[in-house]
Parts: sequence; structure tokens; C-alpha cells
Amino acid sequence: MEQVGKWLMVAGVALALLGGLVLLASKVPFLGRLPGDILVQRDNFTFYFPLVTSILLSIFLTIVLNLVLRFWR
Repeated sequence: MEQVGKWLMVAGVALALLGGLVLLASKVPFLGRLPGDILVQRDNFTFYFPLVTSILLSIFLTIVLNLVLRFWR
């Protein structure tokens, strides 16, 4: 039961850090407005899909997680 408690504490800290990063990411002016992000605006309809932003965040998180897991072992 102690292991479960430790993992829950680690998961809670990780979620808090992730939430902080999301709040800080909204302050980055170019994030979400990169060339290749899809924006369709009609009269009563707006569709936004941050395609390039998603790809760049995926690459960045892959590199960071690989580095963290490599040094964790």
C-alpha cells in the first residue's frame, strides 16, 4: 500500500507541474499560431486545429521524456 501512496503523490506533483506548464504556455505569443495550424472561420462557425503546434509539442515532449527516462534508470 505504501507504493501506491508514493505513486499517487508523484502523479499529483506531475499533474501540478503539467498544469503550471499549460498556464505558462498560454503566455507564449507564437504557440498556437504557427504556419500550418488550421483555422476556418465562417459566419457562425470557427474551427481551429493546431496541427503544426501539436507536432512540435509532440517532438519536444518525446525528447524531454527520453532524456528523463534515460537518466532515471
